[in-house]
Order: sequence, then C-alpha cells, then structure tokens
Amino acid sequence: MQETDLWAFIKGQTEAVNFLKKAAINPVHAYLFVGPEGAGREEIARAFSGSIFVNYEKGNNLERCKDLAWRGIHPDLSIIEPEGRTLRVSDAQKIIFESSRSPVESQKKVLVVNRFDTAEPEAVASLLKTIEEPSPTTIFILLSESIPDSHVTISSRCVRVDVPVMTVESLTELLKGEGIPLEEAALLSEASGGNLGRARLLQEDPSFIVRQEAWSTLPDRLDGSGVAVSIAVEELQKMIDDAQMPLIERHNQELEHLAEQEDAFGVRGSGRQTITERHKREIRRLRDDELRFGLATLSRRYRDLGIELENSDKLDAIGLITGAASELERNPNERLLMQALFLDLSMKVMV
Repeated sequence: MQETDLWAFIKGQTEAVNFLKKAAINPVHAYLFVGPEGAGREEIARAFSGSIFVNYEKGNNLERCKDLAWRGIHPDLSIIEPEGRTLRVSDAQKIIFESSRSPVESQKKVLVVNRFDTAEPEAVASLLKTIEEPSPTTIFILLSESIPDSHVTISSRCVRVDVPVMTVESLTELLKGEGIPLEEAALLSEASGGNLGRARLLQEDPSFIVRQEAWSTLPDRLDGSGVAVSIAVEELQKMIDDAQMPLIERHNQELEHLAEQEDAFGVRGSGRQTITERHKREIRRLRDDELRFGLATLSRRYRDLGIELENSDKLDAIGLITGAASELERNPNERLLMQALFLDLSMKVMV
C-alpha cells in the first residue's frame, strides 16, 4: 500500500509546510498559526498533528494514525471550537481540562484551539499558565486571524507560523496547473477570494454562474417595491440553499467512510460528534462565503454603474453593501439582512 503524505494535501502554503515538516520531528510546546479564515490553518494543523503522531506513535499502524489525524478524529487530537462568537472562560476551562489528560495511542497529545483571536481577556488570562507550562506530553496549536493586544503575552510563548491567504493570481495559476482553463480558473479564484477549498466547491457547482448573474442583475430588478425585494430574497436564499449540496454530499461521504473505519478498526469514541460539529461550521462558513461573494458581486455592479453613468448615488450603494457585509460577523438572520439591504438599495439607489 502506498504511504500517505499528509503534506501533499496542503496547497499554496510552501513556506509554512517546509517549516512544520522539520518542526514535527522535535515539536515545542505551543504554536500559533496566524492567517485568515479559509487560508488552510485547520488543515495544516491536522497534517502537522498527524506528522507528530507518526514520530511518537506507540503502535505500528501509521497509515491509520495519519488517516485519523487528517480527519480530525485521532484519539490524541482535540480540536476545540468556541461555542459562541467568542472564546469564553467556559471554553478555556474545557481546554485546560483536555490539556491535563494523558495521550492514549501516541506519546503526545495535540490540542488545536480554533478562533483564538476571539478569546475574551478573562479566558486569555486563565489559559496563560497552562500554555506557558503545559504537560510534557501536550502540544498546543492556536489558530488565529490576528493577534489582539490582549493576546500578546500568550503569543510570545508560542512559535508563530504565518498562513496567508493565497492571492487571486497565485490561486489562478495553481488551478490552471491542475488543468482548469485559464478563464474559469480566474473566475473561481476571484469568487473564492483566494480560498482553495471554496474554489474547488465552486468548480463542482454547475449553478455557480447562475448565482453570480442573479446578484449582478439585482440592481435592474429592484424597482422600489416590497414585492421585488421579497422575490429577490426568496430567489437568492434558495440559491444559497442549493449551493450547500456539493458540501453536504462530501459530508455524507465522509460519514460513510467513518462508518467503514469504525467497522474495520474500531475507534475509541469514533469522533462522530467532532466531525458533525465540524460539518456544521463548514456549512455556516459556506453560507457566509456565499453572501460575501454575492455582496461583492453586487458592489462591483453598482461601482460600474456609478462610473458609467457618473451617478454618485450608485457609488453610495457600495457603502450600504459594505455595511451589510460587516454584519456577517454577528451571525445575523440571512433573510432579514438581505431584506433590509435590498429595501435600502431600492428606495435610495434605483437604477
């Protein structure tokens, strides 16, 4: 059987991968992966964890070890996600408890803490001693979009690894190298904002172009009436629902594979809940990405109209759209967000 190379699954992050390949041989107690959502932080963390386990595994089935780590269900890998919009003291207590547990199969235990940049000051304070002086068998990997001032002390105790988002140009080249025509690769790269995973999902989605057209033509269809707004919201929300289907199909395949692994090997705790929670996060992220893509498409259309018609109202629309996009950080009701924005646009900036 051909040996699995976990790092081969990571694309476009050569510098981080080369550093972590060496680090896995003799890892330190804490790492901080800094980069935007969608740049591949969690995927790199899983590959790094698998590489660590292989070097410290007590048993002989290293392929099983790497497979479980890559899917986030290795018994000695804990991926912790804040329950709410921020990482609170209750989340920190869970992290502290998990860090105190001994490894089961490997000689090392890895704790991946997602969205660490959202940690509240009290949570940061409670974690400081644990991350400064962890158990000799525990390795922390903190995933963060940035380093807030309140996190500087903890970040100074970690080895920082930058995981930048790919540029649209570099992602276009990568996709073109995989055989995707240049025009399609450029469109996928721009629509995904440099997110390789999302670009692959869009490639599998035949209705992607239809959704782009629906957002782009929205200014032509908003006539100032509530009826037009209602129709547009229903249409776009249905399209976002349909856009989930390729990802849901992937999730179902992953659960089927998990069931096969449970039958073949028997996995302590199976990790089914961990995978289900990750699936929920990925669905939420996809819906947010769809809205951001749609709002960016809409903003470009109003920009073009403003320049073409020398109409400042059209350019003012960009401010309304930017404000709506910023609201996505608060996990708003999608329908209400679109209704409010489309009403504002139709009343203030009619084509």
